[in-house]
Amino acid sequence: METMVRVDGGELWAEDTGGEGLPMVLVHPGVGDSTIWDPVLPGLDARQRVIRYDARGYGRSPAPGVAYSPAADLGAVLDHFGLARAVLVASSMGGAASITLTLNEPERVAGLALLVPSVTGYDSPADTELYQEIGKLATAGDIEGIVRFGLSRWGRAAGGSPETDPVAAAHLRAVLPAWFGNINHQMTDPPAFDRLSEITTPTVLALGELDRPEVIRCNEEMAERIPHCRLARLTASDHYPTLREPQACAQLIEKLHAEAH
Repeated sequence: METMVRVDGGELWAEDTGGEGLPMVLVHPGVGDSTIWDPVLPGLDARQRVIRYDARGYGRSPAPGVAYSPAADLGAVLDHFGLARAVLVASSMGGAASITLTLNEPERVAGLALLVPSVTGYDSPADTELYQEIGKLATAGDIEGIVRFGLSRWGRAAGGSPETDPVAAAHLRAVLPAWFGNINHQMTDPPAFDRLSEITTPTVLALGELDRPEVIRCNEEMAERIPHCRLARLTASDHYPTLREPQACAQLIEKLHAEAH
C-alpha cells in the first residue's frame, strides 16, 4: 500500500507491504532513492511487514520547502504507521538518520542493520575534496560529469562509469535534483560518532570492500565503537551493496531481524 506521510512542513511517499511480526523500515542512501531496495526485497521473508519511504526531494517525495531533520522525518514515519518498535535497515545517508534516531529513542529500535553507513560527527578531508569537485561540476552545469565522477568513486565494483554500470548511473542521475534542491533545507543532525558506544540494540554493519577507502575506514571504526556490533565485509560491493550483492544483504538483514527483540 502506497501512502503519503505528513512530516514537519512537508510530506513523504511511503510504501507498506503489510505482514506480520516485527516490522522493518528501509532507509535509503543519498546515491539512490527507495527503489535501491528493489533487488533485496525478493530475498526477504514475504510474510514480514516491510516499510520503505523516499526522503524529501527523492523519488516520489516532494522537494522540501522548510528546514528538516532526516532523523526527525524517520521518527515521523514510525509515528505514521503506529510503530512502537521496528528494525531499521539503512544504507549510507539513511544510516546516519537511523543511528541518530537509535541514540535519541533507543526503545523504538529493535535492531539496526547498517549497509555502508555514514554517521554524523565523522570528519574526513577526503569527503571535503569529493564534494568540492562535485560543486565545481554543478557550477559548470555538467550533470553527466557529476554522474561519471560519482561512479568513479562510489561504483568501482562495476567499472566505475555510466557505460559499464548503467543501472547505478540511472540511480545516481535521478537523485541529483534532490542533492542540489535540499542544500538549504536538509539539516545535519547532531554529532553521533562519539556516541556510538551508547548503542545497545543488536547491530550488524556491512561495508563494501570496493568502496572508497575513507568509507571503509569509517565503517571499521564505527563497528569497533558499537558494542557487540557484527561486522560483515562484502567483497564484491562498493557503495551500492543492494545492487552488487542483494542476496548477501538480504541474508544479513534476515539474520539481524531474527536476533532483534
